[in-house]
Amino acid sequence: FSLTWFKFGDIPPYAILSHTWVDDNEFTFEEMTTRTGRNRDGYKKIQFCGDQAKKDGLEYLWVDSCCVDNTLSAELSEAISSMFRWYSEATICYVYLSDLSAFDEGWTLQELIAPKEAVFFTATWKAIGTKKSLCGALSSLTGIPSGVLLLEESLHNTSNAQKMSWASTRSTTREEDMAY
Repeated sequence: FSLTWFKFGDIPPYAILSHTWVDDNEFTFEEMTTRTGRNRDGYKKIQFCGDQAKKDGLEYLWVDSCCVDNTLSAELSEAISSMFRWYSEATICYVYLSDLSAFDEGWTLQELIAPKEAVFFTATWKAIGTKKSLCGALSSLTGIPSGVLLLEESLHNTSNAQKMSWASTRSTTREEDMAY
């Protein structure tokens, strides 16, 4: 794996990973640039997703833990502001559930709503469904209407109060995840 930068407007098709972070065990931007950290569990997630992207005919993969330099507050702030666009422009989102109770974890709303296509995987990387096939369960757990999850209803027609209600029941392990 290596980092590749693209000019806005010249971004090729890519997969994106939605996952819960395991503090002190994620594969980081620094490790990506120094080519270290391959013993971390976080690297195994990247490796699986890279292999899955290749199977899906994609050459590129975007993962927040190693594509964003979280030590730079300006870069982290820009990443948080751009996250919805990155998820919505991805060809597919791979959702890694480290355990099935992760269905009620604090996913960021853009991870649930923005991707056009999403495939959910267990901790052993077994595919358990797609955003479409799991839509009813996702809607029940999050309160987000199925039409919004499936991009059949525009977010522009949803009140800010309604959006805030979706976020109100979430719990996150990382403070910045509550911000977006």
